[in-house]
Amino acid sequence: MGYQPRRKSSPKGAIHEYKKTLHEKSKNRKHTRKLTGGTIQEEKHFATEKEITEVTLKRLHVLGSQKFGSSPFNEHFDRWLIDVAIVLGEFESHPNIGVDDQYVRDRSQTLTVIKQQLEKRSKKESSLDQEITNLTYYKNRLKQINTEYAKIMAVIKKRKKLEIKRLNRSIEQLKKEQDRVIRLKTGFFRGISRKGKEQKEIDIGQKLNVKQRELELIVLAFSVEQKKLREKYEVSREPVVERIKKFQKIYKNLETDGSLEERWFACEELVDSINSFLQRKSTQKPNIS
Repeated sequence: MGYQPRRKSSPKGAIHEYKKTLHEKSKNRKHTRKLTGGTIQEEKHFATEKEITEVTLKRLHVLGSQKFGSSPFNEHFDRWLIDVAIVLGEFESHPNIGVDDQYVRDRSQTLTVIKQQLEKRSKKESSLDQEITNLTYYKNRLKQINTEYAKIMAVIKKRKKLEIKRLNRSIEQLKKEQDRVIRLKTGFFRGISRKGKEQKEIDIGQKLNVKQRELELIVLAFSVEQKKLREKYEVSREPVVERIKKFQKIYKNLETDGSLEERWFACEELVDSINSFLQRKSTQKPNIS
């Protein structure tokens, strides 16, 4: 078998470089066709008056019903106004639309009003942090009043309990003494006359009546004191509670998107302005016989 020289293969790098060049040329050809428009060139389509009007009215209805997720809602106001301006701008700049002065006045008036309303509402929402601070302050104040009332009432109740306990103890002792005198009166104990026993019974009965009356007066006095304390603290609490209700209402209003109704009316007015303009435009078109 004779010697056959081995064929020298090309380096792998050269092959890859060759393939890459072909790929790039193919890409360049495609790119060139795209730039020149190829054999087919699309014609730009302009919407008719009816089409642009339908799209505009639909977008205005959507913007009028747009809800903002969470507060602060004023962060969305500028973007919403820009969206409305874009929709109106696309309508007014369309070659098939030629707005008149009346439409421009109506549209400008509506936009001015809604901008002022949103600015006013934005200022209110900007005070939300302050209203929260106010609400927190009055809630803490009410808590202090209630705590102070509870402490003083607890002291009164403790005094009342001690006084009643002291008087009840005295009454119990007098009743025991009364029972003992009654037993002496009916028994045959020496050293005490019957008259002395009767007098002692009368004395104990009087003391017992005094203590019982004293108990009634003590209970009544503490009831009056507790009532006065409640009245005093009700007077202190009432204005604080009213302030809390006020700031809770403000906070609740600021936590809901109150601009929705205003924005809806504004979009409806813009829709009316467009419809009125189109109606005027239709009546001004010359009749072609």
